[in-house]
Amino acid sequence: MGLAERVQGLPTDPGVYLFKSRTGAVLYIGKAQNLRTRVRSYLSGGDGRIRVPRLVARAQDVDVVVTSTVKEALLLENELIKQHKPPFNVRLRDDKQYLALRLDPAETWPRLVQVRRFKEDGAHYFGPYTSSHAMREALGNLRRIFPLRTCRDAVFRDYERRGRPCIEYEMKRCPGPCVGLVEREPYEELVRGTILFLRGKSNELMNSLRKRMAIASDEERFEDAARLRDQIHGVEKTVERQQIVADQPVDRDVFGVARSGGEVDVQVLHVRGGRVVGTQGYTFSKVEMPNSEVMSSFLSQYYVTPGDREVPAEVITPLVVEDDDALASLLAERASRRVILRHPRRGPLVDLVRMANNNAELGLERRLAEVASVEAALEELRDRLSLRSLPRTIEGYDISTLNGTLAVASRVTFEQGQPAKARYRRYRIRSAEAGDDYACLREVFGRRLARAGQDPLPDLLLVDGGRGQLGVLSAALRDAGLDVDAISLSKERDDESPSVRVKRSGGLKNERVFVPNRRDPVMLPPSSRGLLHLQRIRDESHRFAIEFQRDLRSRMNMTSILEELPGIGPGKRRALLRELGSLRAVRSAPLEQLASVSGISARDATVLFEFFHHDDGSASGNESHRGNEERDAHDEPGGGGHGESPSEGAD
Repeated sequence: MGLAERVQGLPTDPGVYLFKSRTGAVLYIGKAQNLRTRVRSYLSGGDGRIRVPRLVARAQDVDVVVTSTVKEALLLENELIKQHKPPFNVRLRDDKQYLALRLDPAETWPRLVQVRRFKEDGAHYFGPYTSSHAMREALGNLRRIFPLRTCRDAVFRDYERRGRPCIEYEMKRCPGPCVGLVEREPYEELVRGTILFLRGKSNELMNSLRKRMAIASDEERFEDAARLRDQIHGVEKTVERQQIVADQPVDRDVFGVARSGGEVDVQVLHVRGGRVVGTQGYTFSKVEMPNSEVMSSFLSQYYVTPGDREVPAEVITPLVVEDDDALASLLAERASRRVILRHPRRGPLVDLVRMANNNAELGLERRLAEVASVEAALEELRDRLSLRSLPRTIEGYDISTLNGTLAVASRVTFEQGQPAKARYRRYRIRSAEAGDDYACLREVFGRRLARAGQDPLPDLLLVDGGRGQLGVLSAALRDAGLDVDAISLSKERDDESPSVRVKRSGGLKNERVFVPNRRDPVMLPPSSRGLLHLQRIRDESHRFAIEFQRDLRSRMNMTSILEELPGIGPGKRRALLRELGSLRAVRSAPLEQLASVSGISARDATVLFEFFHHDDGSASGNESHRGNEERDAHDEPGGGGHGESPSEGAD
C-alpha cells in the first residue's frame, strides 16, 4: 500500500502521526485535531513549509496513534519525540547539563546541594542555572544573608564528634548546628528565608523579616534584631541589582526567539515577583520549520514533564502558538491552577518579549561567532598538519596512574569543537603493567579499534604524549588495517629550551604536535586557534581520566587498595594490620610510624604514605603539564623507561 492510499484510511480523530522512512526510521512526529486532514495536507501541497517536500520525498509510510483530545496528543507527541529523536523535529535537549540547587526540609539540618536533576521527592529545587558562575553568584549573595550549613553529612558528623565547629562558623557563613551553637527554630527561619529568597518572593520575605525584627526589638532581644536588620539590608541590596520589569508582582516566563537560516536560539526570561531572576538559552541547528512551529514544539516539551520546572502564572510568547488552548489546559493541569498563555501585541508585555528576543539574538550571534571560530581552527589543523579531511570529530586519549597503581585511561570526543559527552569512554587497564604507558596505550587502542565497526572512528585521533605515544597509536592502526589521521600533543622539554629557568617557571613552554612519518614536530604559535582546540581536548581527556581514577579510589575498600600497591605483598599487609591495628590506622599513620613496622622498608613506607596522602584537589594545571613533560622526556631515544602519568589536578 502506497503512502497516499495509507493516508486515505486514516481516522479523523485527534492524535499523533509518525512519518517513517523506507527502513522504518521515524522522520517526523506531529499532532493534529484531525489526523486524516492534517497528514493529507503534506501530500497535497497544502502545507507550504520549506521542509515538507524533503520530508515527503523520504517518507514511505505513516503511523498514527489516536487520542481522546488534542491535549493528550500533545503529551504523547512529546514522549514519542524523546523516544525516537526524529531528524525533522525540533528536540529540546535534556537539561541535565544545567545546575540546580536542592534543599530538603525533611533533613534535620537542611542544606543547599548542587544537583543536575529535578525529582519529585518532596525537596525544593531552585534553578536551573546555566553556568556554575551564575550559581556561585546566587549562593554568594545568599550565604551572606541566610547562612546554612554546606558540609556533607559525614563531615557534619565528624565535627559533631570533635565538639568544635569548622572555619565556616568563624567566617559567619554557618551558624554551627554541628556543635549546638544554634537552636532549631532560628535555623528553620534561615531555611524559610532561603526558600523565599531563591523563589524571588522578595516582598513576602521583607515583610516577614521586618515583623520579626519589630518583635525582637519589643522583647529587647537587640542582638536578634540587629541580625534581622542586616538580613533586611542584604536582601534590599540584592533586589536592587535585579531589574524591575513589572509594577505588579506577577510570575511569568517570557520567551524570545532569534533565527539565522537553520540556526535558532530560544531565550527564556524568568520573571518572579515582577523582577527578572534568571535566564536560560536553548539552541537548535538545521531547523527548517517556521518560527511559529518552533515555538509550539518547544513549549510542548519545555513544561510537559512533571516536576522538571515550575510553571508560572503566565507564559508569554513572541508568536501565536499552535493549539494554544490545549497547551494552556495542560499547563494548568501541571500547576494545579489556571495558567495564562499570552501573545501580546501592545502594552508593557511587548517590551518584555522584545527583551527576550534581544537576548536570543545576542545568544545567536555569539554562537555563530563561535561556530566560525571552530571552523577556522579545524581548517588550520587540516592545513598545518596535512590531514586528509576537516577534523570535525576528534577523540582524545590519556593514561593516568597513581604511584604506579590504579592505571586508567580516558577517551573524550569533540564534535564541531564541542564535547560530545555521550561518546566519552573510560577504560580500566586490565593486563598492561600500570607503570608502562606504552603497554597501557596498546591495550586501550586495541580495545577501541576492535569496536570500530559498532563505534565509528573519528576524523582524528589525538593522544597525550610525544613521538613514542604516537608510534603506539600508529602501530595499532596498522595492525587493525585502519587508515585514520592520528597525532600526539606534548609540551616542549626543558633541555630543548635556551632558558631552562623560564621553562620551569610555568606556562611559557611551547606545545609540540607530532604527526606520523615526520621527524620534527609541528610548532603551532601559542595564539593558534587550532592549537588551543587541541589543548582543550588534551586537558579534557586528562580531567576525565583523573575523575575516573578518583571514583575508583572512592569505591575500593582499603584491602583492595593495599593489594594494588607495588611491593606490598600479603606478608607486609599482615604486618601492617598486626602492628597498627586497623586499616584506618594504616591510612592515617605518619611516615615514621609506617617505616617502623617490621618488614616495611623506607621505600615501602614512602609508597604507602604518598598513596594515602595524595592531594585530590590541589594540583594545578602546571603540575599536570609537568606530568606530560616527564613522560614525554622518555619518548626520545636514550630515555630510561616511562614516567608517571599526570598527577591529579583540580577539575
